[in-house]
Amino acid sequence: MLKFIRTLFYIFTGFLVYQIVIRIIRKNFHFPAPAFFGSVLDSNCRRTLQSAKELVERSGIQSGMEVAEVGCGSGAYTLHVAEKIGPEGKVYAIDIQQKMLDQLQNKMDKHKVKNIEPIKANAYELPFTDSSLDLVYLVTVLQEIPNRSQALAEIRRVLRPGGIIAVSEFLPDPDYPLLSTTKKQLKKAGFAIDAAEGNFWTYTVRGVKE
Repeated sequence: MLKFIRTLFYIFTGFLVYQIVIRIIRKNFHFPAPAFFGSVLDSNCRRTLQSAKELVERSGIQSGMEVAEVGCGSGAYTLHVAEKIGPEGKVYAIDIQQKMLDQLQNKMDKHKVKNIEPIKANAYELPFTDSSLDLVYLVTVLQEIPNRSQALAEIRRVLRPGGIIAVSEFLPDPDYPLLSTTKKQLKKAGFAIDAAEGNFWTYTVRGVKE
């Protein structure tokens, strides 16, 4: 029993030190997850801890929607969203790294997915007309963006009236914010909070463009 308690203590201490060190680094240096990390981000282990099914449901994604994912990376959740919206819908998968988009394209080719369009772009200049999308979602991405206010304003621009922004976070992520922080950021950007679902470790906040 003592050995078990000691092991838990070491695990907790290691996790705490990791969070402190990596947060100090991230506070001073903003950069996206490197492309070689794509296979880790897109893993069954991650989706066990941050369920794809729950994420899609909590985000409010429905069949036939036109959806954009900001910061899709290698597509850990993109194909799950594409399956949910069906052939009548469309997922615009946006990332600033072509190598991440290439990994997503390989997955699309392998699974013969046709309703995803990978796009190289940044969160400050989304390649959509005003009020053109039903929903925009971000998975452990919002806090990686240096100017979050500008990115949220751009997302609000491209959403239709009544459109949804869904922000999902996951505690092991070094940029993880408290639920209250995410809600404040969305409110400040002019979104009405529609729902906040999940728990301390992993949650999704939905905001509505009024």
